[in-house]
Amino acid sequence: MPVFSTHFKSDGISISLHTTRIYNGKTMPNLETSSKKLHIIRTAIRLFTTHGFHTTGVDLIVKESEIPKATLYNYFHSKERLIEMCIAFQKSLLKEEVLAIIYSSRYCTPTDKLKEIVVLHVNSNSLYHLLLKAFFEIKVAYQQAYRMAIEYRKWLTREIFELIFSLEIRALKPDANMVLNLIDGLMFEFLSTKSLDERDVMVEYFFKPTCLR
Repeated sequence: MPVFSTHFKSDGISISLHTTRIYNGKTMPNLETSSKKLHIIRTAIRLFTTHGFHTTGVDLIVKESEIPKATLYNYFHSKERLIEMCIAFQKSLLKEEVLAIIYSSRYCTPTDKLKEIVVLHVNSNSLYHLLLKAFFEIKVAYQQAYRMAIEYRKWLTREIFELIFSLEIRALKPDANMVLNLIDGLMFEFLSTKSLDERDVMVEYFFKPTCLR
């Protein structure tokens, strides 16, 4: 039986996969339940990322998850709630990865950390892909999930700003929003071409003026 370490919260529901406990007004001390819930979330994330939030229906999620429809509704109550949990899950993983880069001694300069944050968001298995789709697809239909995705973008902007602020350079520093636009642009390029050939070239070019003294 696998043991998971992810922890995330969404609108009062907290799933800690360090343990077997799931909170939603009651406790379910059953690791199998946690594993099934995680399996549904991961399956839904894959389907939403591949087909979109509106095209992917509950029936497809149930089929791909190989569970009864009643089980999905017992865990999540609605497609809207499931989407919120998927966004929360990806947000949590992304934040962990970004903070690991920021506080790592592996990278010599803030510029190196900024580059790595871009690479983290722009890759073939990007955790950011789901949130990027959310920005454009769910603003009206799933407003709470949309706000959660936007909250991550605001958080990332602040973290990038702090790194840029710490750059010891004389040249003009990039704007945090410019870095976000770079991430979005490179991700759209990858989704269009299915190639990462231009990513590293563009990242080096973009951050060239901000090399540390």
